[in-house]
Amino acid sequence: MTKWVYTFGNGSADGAANLKNLLGGKGANLAEMSNLGLPVPPGFTITTEVCTWYYEHGQSYPEDLAAQVKAALADIGSATGRIFGDETHPLLLSVRSGARVSMPGMMDTVLNLGLNDKTVRAIGESAGDMRFAYDSYRRFIQMYSDVVLGVDHSEFEELIEDHKDQNELALDTEITAESWVGLIEKFKELVERELGKPFPQDPQEQLWGAIGAVFGSWMTARAQTYRRLHDIPATWGTAVNVQSMVFGNMGETSATGVAFTRNPSTGEKTLYGEFLVNAQGEDVVAGIRTPQDITEKARLEAGSTRPSLENLMPECFAEFQTICDKLESHYRDMQDLEFTIEQGKLWMLQTRAGKRTAKAALKIAVDMAAEGLLTQEEAVMRVEPAALDQLLHPTIDPKAQRDVIASGLPASPGAACGAIVFNSDDAEEAKAAGRKVILVRIETSPEDIHGMHAAEGILTSRGGMTSHAAVVARGMGKPCVSGAGMVRIDYRNATLTAGGRTFQKGDIITIDGASGQVLAGEVAMLQPALSGDFGTLMGWADKVRRMKVRTNAETPADAKAARDFGAEGIGLCRTEHMFFDGERIVSVREMILADTEAGRRAALAKLLPMQRQDFTDLFEIMRGLPVTIRLLDPPLHEFLPHSDEEVAEVAAAMGVSAEKLRERSMTLSEFNPMLGHRGCRLLVSYPEIAEMQARAIFEAAVEAGKRTGAPVVPEIMVPLVGLKGELDLVREVIERTAQAVKAERGADLTYQIGTMVELPRAALQAAEIAKSAEFFSFGTNDLTQTTFGISRDDASSFLGTYQAKGLIEQDPFVSLDQDGVGELVKIGAERGRSTRPDIKLGICGEHGGDPASIHFCETVGLDYVSCSPFRVPIARLAAAQAALKARA
Repeated sequence: MTKWVYTFGNGSADGAANLKNLLGGKGANLAEMSNLGLPVPPGFTITTEVCTWYYEHGQSYPEDLAAQVKAALADIGSATGRIFGDETHPLLLSVRSGARVSMPGMMDTVLNLGLNDKTVRAIGESAGDMRFAYDSYRRFIQMYSDVVLGVDHSEFEELIEDHKDQNELALDTEITAESWVGLIEKFKELVERELGKPFPQDPQEQLWGAIGAVFGSWMTARAQTYRRLHDIPATWGTAVNVQSMVFGNMGETSATGVAFTRNPSTGEKTLYGEFLVNAQGEDVVAGIRTPQDITEKARLEAGSTRPSLENLMPECFAEFQTICDKLESHYRDMQDLEFTIEQGKLWMLQTRAGKRTAKAALKIAVDMAAEGLLTQEEAVMRVEPAALDQLLHPTIDPKAQRDVIASGLPASPGAACGAIVFNSDDAEEAKAAGRKVILVRIETSPEDIHGMHAAEGILTSRGGMTSHAAVVARGMGKPCVSGAGMVRIDYRNATLTAGGRTFQKGDIITIDGASGQVLAGEVAMLQPALSGDFGTLMGWADKVRRMKVRTNAETPADAKAARDFGAEGIGLCRTEHMFFDGERIVSVREMILADTEAGRRAALAKLLPMQRQDFTDLFEIMRGLPVTIRLLDPPLHEFLPHSDEEVAEVAAAMGVSAEKLRERSMTLSEFNPMLGHRGCRLLVSYPEIAEMQARAIFEAAVEAGKRTGAPVVPEIMVPLVGLKGELDLVREVIERTAQAVKAERGADLTYQIGTMVELPRAALQAAEIAKSAEFFSFGTNDLTQTTFGISRDDASSFLGTYQAKGLIEQDPFVSLDQDGVGELVKIGAERGRSTRPDIKLGICGEHGGDPASIHFCETVGLDYVSCSPFRVPIARLAAAQAALKARA
């Protein structure tokens, strides 16, 4: 019989932390904390395998699951002295999701399950507090109705707000037991009116409804969006954790909170978190009430007048601090914890590796290595490469004038500027149109995930440092200011009011996630300097990685930026990108449209000194590091003149009529330019182009070598080769030109000639092509296009549908298709080495900056990856992690 249910509590558990794939992160860690003897409310976990079964069998359950759940409920009853569904000593439950990786706020939770019109009285009498009992019951009806029955949460909130307004109450905690009884009747009437049937009173019906809702939430739009953004496969599924309730809303000696063992924004080694007295856990993260600081130090820094947990409940705080230290040492990582204090008794509800900013991740990894908790290699593995992108976000220039209109909590660092939008759909539309926006909400909810991803930053008027907005923004690396209480947001009129000023949708604001300030207008930004912990960790990474990391760069600015980020050369210089400037584009058009060799050579003569200076600049910046220069590879349509003004300009330069030029242009137009007369095909047709570029490269190499004293060994790459003969023809031109420059300059020239493998035929014929190529660079952008037979410019119209239908997990232009395109890379590498064992192999498509693709490159044994300048740090770290995994 398959074991579908694992129990935990009372100092022991069926599972442990190493069963995360089966029990989900939450369930595995509840089991681990139980095994460590920590105070964990008893419960059980329904495994992720049930979720898989559920979706594979028409949303039904395994036959023997019910019996296992019944037995587990009896175990909880034995541990607590309560019986689920009993009207005298009722057991109440929490039902929570638990995927193998944290997905904060994405899936559903139900608390206080088991309450009904009869058990609520027993709970109140047992606790000696009827107000607490009815408060819990109304919470259960709200949450269950929203999560399971589909009645919108806001409708219940309106009833509560109406009651508070009528009775001049400020807080929910001021509502009496008698008033809650009346409101509960209104809640039940609302449910029956909306659904046509009464709110369920049977605890068993409630339990299975909640279990189904958790499994159902795995496939909600927000969960699917989150998984897509974080590369989480749908096949993993979620577990369901059912636990006996403990109550933080049992009066002034009860509380609930969320904490991190280190600061998740900065990485500082200090307890960081918030709590609420007389509240349940959802109150802290929902942003409905402003929480209090856990430590006295944090309270003083925040200037709060409300007591910290450290002062208010010193014994519970001391026990909690000890548990935090124990768990961090045990897991050897910063922990994110949830806890409840029930009438002076501390209970631990969750621990998991805490989400953190890139800055914090670096500091925590480096500090833990210094503390002896981690080795240097383990520290390298602890930082997510893609998260380093956060470090490149701008910050506000300290010299800039700040027109501060409001202040909130510095929930996620970095600064962002954009137009105000008030809903997520508008944010997504603006992003698609290329406009930068700030998403402004009273508070965010999981349904806002797509808008948060689209926005430059997030501003909320409610919520604390552990609110939904704060946690999700930090995970995304987006600047966020939360809890800006002085900001008034009017969704109906699309206005934001602060400091006596009103801003409309579309007005520009800037948010500073480091200080919590909200500023009017656009404010000057600075790029951050990468040093300190970043430099330390990258130094450790560079010691263990095998592959080199180069950059794709054509301009001195890009080359210098990449060098500053640690690039070890240029892996792709796309020379056609150098020709789009004003006077150059005219000369290129002259060359393309000339109908004689003499005409082409005349135009190329104008381009030669420009190209020579381009290459000289790059060689000098790289100072002896390898530079791979791809010869001209323009789809001709990108350069052909289209407007009458462009035609007239080129005609005047060539001394021909506009009509003749228009006719020539028509003869060169192509139905499919991406597969047309480009790359080596252009160079075979017009060898004088290769000759001019080769001359510019060699003359620049001589000049730069003299200036820097560092020998320059250019790598000349012939694009779009599918036949060895194509490469041979172009190679002969390059070698002939090298001999001419050598004779003219009296200088020795060392160089390599290779090709970009971007056609399936080139990969399949790599053994033959390698006879003429000293290096291969896999151009995976075009190789993906030609393998799939799709255009990356048009694929976005249907790839999203393919992902939604499970046909592909990721956009193949973002992360390398390892089964198809990757197989061609592997074949090309193996066959190339079979002919030339020392052939240099690299990758220079956009995949060169994608961590998953870099791991694949390590398995194939490529010598280097090349990526855009600002992804060089990501590639360095990913290459190190790939090397460490290969050793394991």
